[in-house]
Amino acid sequence: PGLGKTLLVRALGKILGADFSRIQFTPDLMPSDITGSHIFNQREQKFVFVRGPVFTNLLLADEINRAPAKTHSALLEIMQENQVTIDNRQYRIEPPFFVMATQNPVESEGTYTLPEAQLDRFLLKLLIQYPAESEEQNIIRLHTGQEQFDLLQRVEPIMNVPSIMEIIQLAAQIRVSESIIEYITRLVRATRSRQEIYLGCSPRAGIALMKTARVLALMEGRDYIVPDDVKALTPAAFRHRIVLTPEAEVEGRTPDDAIRDVLAGVDVPRSDH
Repeated sequence: PGLGKTLLVRALGKILGADFSRIQFTPDLMPSDITGSHIFNQREQKFVFVRGPVFTNLLLADEINRAPAKTHSALLEIMQENQVTIDNRQYRIEPPFFVMATQNPVESEGTYTLPEAQLDRFLLKLLIQYPAESEEQNIIRLHTGQEQFDLLQRVEPIMNVPSIMEIIQLAAQIRVSESIIEYITRLVRATRSRQEIYLGCSPRAGIALMKTARVLALMEGRDYIVPDDVKALTPAAFRHRIVLTPEAEVEGRTPDDAIRDVLAGVDVPRSDH
């Protein structure tokens, strides 16, 4: 807690220059609070659909593990199909659409375990570490003034929806060689055969790893993926998708420990370029 996870996502929403919505997850949050619902319009004597906060470009699910499984179920279709089904009617969410969530793993009271089916739909899981001493000093300096300091006031949009869509299209053109596809597949399958891993990665993990490796290659100015792109993103793509055995957890092992062993045990292909 207190590491700026929510602030980071809010700043990202402002930088992207796209529509942004935030949902604070609580134990009493209902699925309709996310998706919207049909409300009877007395003037027109008919039901009309009132859209929920999910109809946006960037959705922040803040402290997502504070809501029960019934509420989480509302996100499954949204994250997979980019649509909402209410009373047998489908409502499309226009692209681009991203869901970002925060959670505080240290806290156990008042929190719920996220279903594996939902975790699998998240592209990556990033771990926010404590800042370095000098960075923490700068954070305190920013708040030494008498007036309340709003960090987001300094953030200006540098993109918009058309430019986001253009980058998505550019990333989709990054070449993926057969050797990279085979490497990603071997990494995914290796998580299913390790004794310390109770639940390994699904094929969705391989797709996520390939897509994010494409973006990393684009950021590096290449039109092709190299093995280092895959290795760099494997922990973030896998850590929320694998479940360790109770014995491994008792020994103090973490998903990242298992992922390091997976990376070490799979031969790295020679780059085709």
